[in-house]
Amino acid sequence: MKKFNLSIIAMLVSVSAMAQTDTITSRVHQLKEVTVTKSQRKRMLTSTAPLQMMDRKDMLTMGVTDMADALHRMSGVTLRDYGGAGGMKTVAVRGFGAKHTGVSYDGVMLSDCQSGEIDLSRYSLDNVAKLSLVIGDNDDIFIPARQAASSAVLNIQTLPLPSDERKPHLTSQLKMGSFGYVSPYLRYEQSFSKAFAVSAVAEYIYAENDYPYEIRNVKTVTKDRRTNSLMSSGHGELNFSWQPHATNRLTGKIYYYDNSRQLPGIVHYYTNVSGETLHDRNFFVQAGYQKRWGDTWALKTIAKVNWYESIYRDKLMPGAVNDASYWQREYYASAALLFVPTKHWAMDYSADYSFNNLNGSSWRAIIGHPFRHSILQSVTVKYQTGRWVMTGKLLHSLFINRQKNVEQTDRTDVQINSARNMRRLSPSLSLSYKLLEDEELFLRASYKNIFRSPTFNESYYYHYGSTELNPELTDQWNIGVTYSPHLSRYTTATLMFDSYINKVKDMIVAVPYNMFVWTCINVGNVRSIGIDATMQVEHQFNKAHGLMLSGSYSLQKVQNRTNPESPNYNKQIAYMPQHTASGSVAYENPWINLILHATGMSSRWPNNEHYPSTMIEGYVDFGLTAYKQIHFGNHHVEIRGDIKNLFNKQYCIVAHYPMPGRSWMISINYKL
Repeated sequence: MKKFNLSIIAMLVSVSAMAQTDTITSRVHQLKEVTVTKSQRKRMLTSTAPLQMMDRKDMLTMGVTDMADALHRMSGVTLRDYGGAGGMKTVAVRGFGAKHTGVSYDGVMLSDCQSGEIDLSRYSLDNVAKLSLVIGDNDDIFIPARQAASSAVLNIQTLPLPSDERKPHLTSQLKMGSFGYVSPYLRYEQSFSKAFAVSAVAEYIYAENDYPYEIRNVKTVTKDRRTNSLMSSGHGELNFSWQPHATNRLTGKIYYYDNSRQLPGIVHYYTNVSGETLHDRNFFVQAGYQKRWGDTWALKTIAKVNWYESIYRDKLMPGAVNDASYWQREYYASAALLFVPTKHWAMDYSADYSFNNLNGSSWRAIIGHPFRHSILQSVTVKYQTGRWVMTGKLLHSLFINRQKNVEQTDRTDVQINSARNMRRLSPSLSLSYKLLEDEELFLRASYKNIFRSPTFNESYYYHYGSTELNPELTDQWNIGVTYSPHLSRYTTATLMFDSYINKVKDMIVAVPYNMFVWTCINVGNVRSIGIDATMQVEHQFNKAHGLMLSGSYSLQKVQNRTNPESPNYNKQIAYMPQHTASGSVAYENPWINLILHATGMSSRWPNNEHYPSTMIEGYVDFGLTAYKQIHFGNHHVEIRGDIKNLFNKQYCIVAHYPMPGRSWMISINYKL
């Protein structure tokens, strides 16, 4: 069994807690470096809820090229991608919609009170150590209450800091690719003492994104290139960790992101003209303190201040420049108390408070100045004995909505009202049972009830929002089997199969008008039925040669179940494919490591009505990766080349936004 050294990292505020709980004994371990004999694969096997994990080695051996590609490899995930390096990318899980998928960055949840969706194109894999997706409740109960408030959570864990070594470490990387793509990356990290360590990250991306595409009109084929697609973005982080004693630790992060990009328009016959631009800036500071008293009690606290600016312009608007600018702020605090009375029992109480507000440049951007107080409290109990693991959680959510009336316009048809306050108690239960004493074969089952409060856009956006919207109420049931058979001393395998039923009442579906403006439609009741399957197989021929196979498949029927008399009854919801799949074959050898990989999905509809001739065709996208690692002394060099869309397949993920055809990328990474 592989051993993983889980050094508590500076950026991590809550996932790798000061009191890390072992999933077998529920006892609290020592804070300092912990050697856990159970591998990442074992965690996925024993989890009471569906859990998928991908570390840096997995990303390399699967030929993953970016965040969107990594998510395409996970079962149950539906990604909306507007194409190219600057295209927005949001993730939905099992038909719930992107607003139901929470994203945690080093243990603290990211938020966007305006749209409720996190644009994952903002986060680069170059600084990521691990990705994990949990559907339902996390087996790690020592987490903030906000992490329990989503149907699924994507956890992004950045690279850890060095432990006791005093000398500085430097990582530099340069990526170059098709369509004017250039991205330098620099990371500095150093431990100044046994107690104090820092790291700093800087990254810049420039891309012209002027890739060619074809558009067909019956027998006429028109060739053109993407226009108004240039992007220039940068991101920087400063992290620190201070641990004066083995039982307490203080961590912190300062984060800044700046992205100025043009927004390519919808591709229609004979025109792709667009004058839209978007400038995003995001700044946040977060800190966490964690304390342990023996093996019985542990406390974790988090504080965060977040500021986000979004400036949208359209120079082609008749008569004037269209202005839709937004500023949102968040103040967030969390405390979690863990109690482990015996080796079988563990209990956690978590309380979170956040204040969010939003204002726009004009009444056409947002109505009034809305703000919201959110109070979340959770009580979790975990019991483990023999072959059984059981976790129960009760989450209480309270949202207090207010509206600051301001003089924005003299129009009498603009009503300024507050959205309704919302309160709910949400239970969840999950369990895992080892079916055979001497086999890694587990049965798991879970249930989770949760609700989603409407976003500020859904409540206050001019002409589209409504303060009378009901929250989305969701129920999710899952039953699955995980198995790691003993094939041979040279071959290991992990198989996971889950089936599920999800129900959403008063579902609000967002259909894109363009990359920035969405039309919100209340579908009513939606039912999702599906299966997820994943496979990983590794065979080591000898010390120098190995073969790795991985694959995932999802079947999801996400259907409108509101009115049996409606012509839309039982129709698939917009942008939800019934079939998605991915696979990769990697050959590791002493010369050049090679990976062939593919992702694909079936056809889908860009609307809930399934209008004739609007169906988006399915596709399969192949890629090829080759890399070589060179080590000499303390110097490490990695040279990598990628060919994306190997067979130059023309396809769209979002209607009228063609994805790039065949392209290449070369990266050189140097570590000292």
